[in-house]
Amino acid sequence: MSGRYQLDPAEVELSAMRAQGAGGQNVNKVSSAIHLRFDVRASSLPEWIKQRLLSMADHRLSKDGVIILKAQQHRTQDMNRQDALERLQRIVDAAAVVQPARVATKPTRASRLRRLEGKKQRADVKSLRGKVDF
Repeated sequence: MSGRYQLDPAEVELSAMRAQGAGGQNVNKVSSAIHLRFDVRASSLPEWIKQRLLSMADHRLSKDGVIILKAQQHRTQDMNRQDALERLQRIVDAAAVVQPARVATKPTRASRLRRLEGKKQRADVKSLRGKVDF
């Protein structure tokens, strides 16, 4: 797992289970899917990242503060394990990105004039739609 904030493998709980879907006879006897559980509150991540992870509106985050991922895209357990760990790392990396604060700007004089000119033209068009007096 590569990322700015490394996850301790001891904090990630992985368990193998049978994958869903089509796959023939082999799917009924091989546990190739991976069920990953990561307790955010008990992790060694910095406190501000924990808060950002816990505040995200995501169906993969339980009420207990545990991120639950299921990886079953690949045919082998090792590839599914690697996929689940990479997805978890992407979630943590996304929580670690802090967007810069937006600086409010004023509209330019030219843009204000363009806006007012457009409003004036529109008012002229609408004024011509009224009743005609002879």
